[in-house]
Amino acid sequence: MKTITAIKTQSRKRGGERAGIYLDGSFAFTIERDMVVKRGLCLEQTLSDFEVKELALDDVSGKCYNAAIRLLSYRPRSEAEIRTRLSQRFDREIIEGVILRLRERQMIDDTAFALYWTEEREYFSPRGKKLLKVELARKGIDSEVIDEVLDGIDDSEYAYRAAQKKGQSLIKEDYENFKRKLGSFLLRRGFGYETVSSTSERLWEELR
Repeated sequence: MKTITAIKTQSRKRGGERAGIYLDGSFAFTIERDMVVKRGLCLEQTLSDFEVKELALDDVSGKCYNAAIRLLSYRPRSEAEIRTRLSQRFDREIIEGVILRLRERQMIDDTAFALYWTEEREYFSPRGKKLLKVELARKGIDSEVIDEVLDGIDDSEYAYRAAQKKGQSLIKEDYENFKRKLGSFLLRRGFGYETVSSTSERLWEELR
């Protein structure tokens, strides 16, 4: 048996408050502050070896959860991204528990992530459905979710938006070079040949 001799709050900029648990006068582990309340932990309370191991597991789970929160603080991420990054430090069982917790708190949602990713691309770097599908698949998004999110995208409008700035840089080129260079640019962005051809013609007419 072990006796709790101190519970010290540790405030952090990210991940909320944690509590350091001291057993028989020595530091043992940390757990989330709300877990202290949930478990009813208090000074002079005795814990069995099993309870100590269980609380230590909560410590690892808390660290895994905080690691996930830090990843999400930079930008939204897919469930697969979170799982992959956490697997570098934590066991699968711990990770799955954290993933479930994040889902319940609506902090990860692959449909919401796919929408975010598509909107970011649309605003900063438009590209075709073909390339967007590849990018989202690499993020671990399910094919049905990808199809649902990309269903309303108009490739021709995305291609036109992607081509405008590039077209301006080619304004001094003759017709053949203009179409070739702009076409190559749009193909790399994942647009189909018909869309590339019609967009190049449209922009050529507008710029001339």
